[in-house]
Amino acid sequence: MDTAPSLPDWAGDTAALRNLQRQLAQQVELRDDFPKPLRTVAGFDVGFEDGGATTRAAAVLLDADTREVIDQQVARLPTRMPYIPGLLSFRELPALLEALAMLEHAPDLAFIDGHGIAHPRRLGIAAHFGVATNLPCIGVAKKILVGEARMALHDMRGAFTPLRDGREQIGWLLRSKPGCLPLIVSPGHKVAMPSAPELAMRFVTTYRLPEPTRLADRIASRRDRKRGER
Repeated sequence: MDTAPSLPDWAGDTAALRNLQRQLAQQVELRDDFPKPLRTVAGFDVGFEDGGATTRAAAVLLDADTREVIDQQVARLPTRMPYIPGLLSFRELPALLEALAMLEHAPDLAFIDGHGIAHPRRLGIAAHFGVATNLPCIGVAKKILVGEARMALHDMRGAFTPLRDGREQIGWLLRSKPGCLPLIVSPGHKVAMPSAPELAMRFVTTYRLPEPTRLADRIASRRDRKRGER
């Protein structure tokens, strides 16, 4: 897996990184290309330690049928660049790739805490991760980065409505839990647009987040060290 072309060294040239995002976005495949039935799925999320100096990526591998945890890993790397809106994937991807490599084996489908193509240049962290690894993946984010939903979203479990940027659909608003704010779900790589909300809901239990990213989020944010969960 040669990730060098998709992850250059940080040299402070934000324009070059934005241009690279546009190029890499052309490699994203918006069609279903994952094993059926799914055998394993994984969730990935990133947090930071030491005042931001250390990037901490969590990876959790689950059985796709039982949702039981097969393996979980945490990778810690020096943070390679500052936070720059729209370029988050270049900051987080190295630790995510390290966490993936530490897993017992790669998943059939990855859920990434963040955006897929629902990004100004169509390369959020899930899309960047997918292109770098060639793994099927979906972005599950908590806030809209770009675009708008033009139709009201029903307050019922599993309701979804298109997220559009101009005339282009870039994802979905998904009501995973009644009474909660919707999730922004978008394909990252090798997943078709219509499949994304269905796949996300398949792994939603009683919480707002699908289990893969919920478990990864707890580890990445260190909430797994706290007693209980609200």
